[in-house]
Formats: sequence, structure tokens, C-alpha cells
Amino acid sequence: MKATRCGPGAVALALIAAGATAETLTCDPAELDARSYRLTTRAQALIINDPRGSWWDGFQLGKHEEQLADLNDASAYAAERAIEIDPRNLMGYGILARVGLALGQPERAEAAWARVLDGGGAVVWSATLYDVDARTYFFLAFDRRALRVYRMEQLAGVVKRGFYGIPEFPGQDNERFYAAWAGCLDPSIRPDADVPWSEVREIKAGNWVLWFKLAHPVSIGSDRTGKRKELREIKANLHGQTGSLEVYKPVGADQLALRGRGPAGYQDAVRRMIVKFVDADHHIALPPLKPGVGW
Repeated sequence: MKATRCGPGAVALALIAAGATAETLTCDPAELDARSYRLTTRAQALIINDPRGSWWDGFQLGKHEEQLADLNDASAYAAERAIEIDPRNLMGYGILARVGLALGQPERAEAAWARVLDGGGAVVWSATLYDVDARTYFFLAFDRRALRVYRMEQLAGVVKRGFYGIPEFPGQDNERFYAAWAGCLDPSIRPDADVPWSEVREIKAGNWVLWFKLAHPVSIGSDRTGKRKELREIKANLHGQTGSLEVYKPVGADQLALRGRGPAGYQDAVRRMIVKFVDADHHIALPPLKPGVGW
């Protein structure tokens, strides 16, 4: 399901920029145009599960970056088309709010953030929480009130696990999961952690992760191990961009070497977008971005 990269859908961007004030956003499949709803649920499932590489790609510099960019392009294109068909589809804006940052298009993302949060939804990322369990996925939901953390199986049900216990994304029949990922979370699902923004003291950006430093500790569990960890900061890799490998010659060495560069600019863009919408009193500190080695 390879997408051809193209510019943003003109109609969709016009709707976002105008605010589409006449339209009340909804997640209800009974109210939305069926084609629009499928583009933000079933089509997203096909996009995320579409095989884009092979084992050999690990030996090709830049290959994973290309594959992830292709996935993000396809996801954004489907979301834009969904909005064109039915401008009331909150999930279309939720997807663009997240993917727009991954694609390096902050203005496009910001307009979508405003629509989602004003419409009562959330911007939701899949994430790895290394201090809890690096071999499963979590979902972080950002709205105007709080940061919420969900275990993957809370949203998807029991998942199939592949190599190293990493979960696989569910198929297209699991519309509830893809609706949640697009910002329409079932209010009956209690998050594993619920952190009001008043409890967040700082958001620090690194090469690969964001650190949300908290006023009080929270407990977060793993759906893979059943174990819980108490955290005073949430170290999250928000999926969307990958790092790059570069060849260099170490000082004093005769041989070339490889080193990885994390998407530090992406981390910084995400945290700045978050505080723009949730930190009106400017109490959340943003330490200067100083990407070096490590996280």
C-alpha cells in the first residue's frame, strides 16, 4: 500500500485553517460518512500493517527513515481525504495533529491540534516507556486537562506478540483501537496513569525521548509482564520519527565507523506543541535542547 508523496490536500488544509466553525466534530460512526470513518480506522490499520521492508533493510543506511516517511505520508493522505469527505470527523484531525509533526510540518499540525482539542478529543501517540517495559507499547493521550497513559491491551484487547515479545498491531476489524489512536478514546476505559498538567513540572527533550518530570510519582504497569513501576518522570519515545546512521572517521582511528543520530528536533517540536496548548500559565519548564550522546 505504498503512497506517492505529495503536497497536503488543499481542501483539508482549507477546512483546518478556517476552523470549520460551523461543524461540530464527532467520533460517532453512526453520524459520520461511512467512507470518512473507514479512512480513519480500517484504512489506518492497513497502512500500519503494510509490510514495507525486509531483514536486509537493516544493512541499508536511511532505509528505515524512508519506510517510516512512507507510512506517515500514507496515514496523512488518508486522514486528509477523510476530512474532505466529512469535515466533522475528529479522528482525521487527530491523525494529522500527530503525523504532521512527524512529517516536519508544524503549521499543519498546529491547526489540527486546535481542532482536536477544541472538539473535546486528544492527540494520541504510540510510545515506548523504557523505564516500565521496553518490549511492549503504550499509548499517551494529550488533551487540555492531562497527560494520560494507556497500556496497549487496554485499547486493543489481547494482542499477538512477535519477536522479542514486541506486540503486533491489530487488524482492521478492531475499529475501537484505531479510533482511540486517532483521538477518540472510550471514556469507560480508565487510563493506567492520569497526570493533570498542573502536576508536570518540566518536559526535557533528548535524542530519542521526552522526559515528563512530575511533581508526584505515578504507577504504570506493563501488559506483558504484569509488573508495575513507580515513576517520578515518564521517559517516553513517542513513535513517529526514527534516527539516522552516519559514517564518520573517529579521531585517531584508521577505520571508518557508524554512529546514530536521534530525531532531537522532532522531540523538541512535540514538546513545544504540547505546551502551546496546555500550559497557559507557563509553569512547565523546557530546558534547552542539547542533543549529545545517549538518550
